[in-house]
Amino acid sequence: MFEEKRVPDRQVRAAQTETTVRVYQACSPAVADAALEKQAFERGGVVQVTPSFRLAAYRSENGRKPGHERILAIDLTREGFEWALAHGHIEWEAERDLDHTALNFQALRIGLDDAPVDEWTTAVTDVTPVMRDIAGLLATDQLHLAVKLVPHEPPYPLGKDLAEAVDATP
Repeated sequence: MFEEKRVPDRQVRAAQTETTVRVYQACSPAVADAALEKQAFERGGVVQVTPSFRLAAYRSENGRKPGHERILAIDLTREGFEWALAHGHIEWEAERDLDHTALNFQALRIGLDDAPVDEWTTAVTDVTPVMRDIAGLLATDQLHLAVKLVPHEPPYPLGKDLAEAVDATP
């Protein structure tokens, strides 16, 4: 027999380097253009971000939802990402497959209000074209090509206290 290796119910997963963690924000074209020009968040109210590319695709309807037509990848310092986890409003919801089917494990969303996000931002990139390319490939039954465009999001190493604070599965 073999042992099935299952993804933990609540595990923080993100595209990451040794110094940064990527989160995604769906926004209007005007907000996206300003953020790209300034390489900073546009402030005003609560900013919702997720480290899950697939959840961002689902929640923005692949960039087709009004007010969420553009998807930005925001690279944060690890320190900033961990501050956001510790102090932001954390919500877990079903992770999504590329066709937006709910999976049996959850992805994280972070609500940030009055956080010094600009201090932690190292880059802002528009990933809307990639998301739309994936949607186009899926529409023509080319899943084998679409999956190659999805960013790799390995587990993010959380310390015990931070894992408990965000209610992550050990």
